[in-house]
Amino acid sequence: MHLLTLIFGIVLLPKAAYTLMCYDCEKTMSGSCTETKECPLQCGAMRMLAYAGGKKVSDVSMKSCVTADQCGEMSVNFGVARTVIASKCCTTDLCNKEPVPEPSKSNPNGKKCYHCNGQTCTATLNCEGNEDYCISTSVNAGGQKTTVKGCASKLICSDALAAQITGTVGAEVSCCLGDYCNSASSTSAGLLLLVAPLVSLVLFS
Repeated sequence: MHLLTLIFGIVLLPKAAYTLMCYDCEKTMSGSCTETKECPLQCGAMRMLAYAGGKKVSDVSMKSCVTADQCGEMSVNFGVARTVIASKCCTTDLCNKEPVPEPSKSNPNGKKCYHCNGQTCTATLNCEGNEDYCISTSVNAGGQKTTVKGCASKLICSDALAAQITGTVGAEVSCCLGDYCNSASSTSAGLLLLVAPLVSLVLFS
């Protein structure tokens, strides 16, 4: 019995004891970050940029624990509003000291999806960078259901992240492959600028 306990201890101890110390700062624009926390898997430095009408309206840097599905560059594009999230992940103590550089400007990639313009969602949106999927998402705000459509990266459309968005903010997320696969049905796009940073709020909350 004692031998069995010892074996379990040897097997489980390295997994339980393996944690990293990571810098942990929210919404810091400079590289100065002194707060730290224990993380079970990876440290990460992240940068989220929001654009409206082609102009940058927000630029936020963060450092914290991350999971594998948060590593890399991702974006969601609803036409008028686009959010780009870049993150660098690492696996040694306090390795997320340096801020993430601003992602380079992306170009159209040939993929086309529907997006909403006013009350209808029949306008063509040229996807950019690694936006390989078409996306539709709906949120309830003030008792009104609002749907927006556009382009998204594979990371945004991962099952884990889509489920996290649904569970956290009550949004329904649907992604598909193929040009114009996100339907052209009429809908309202009044909350477009609110929905654009949706993914970043879930990732870094």
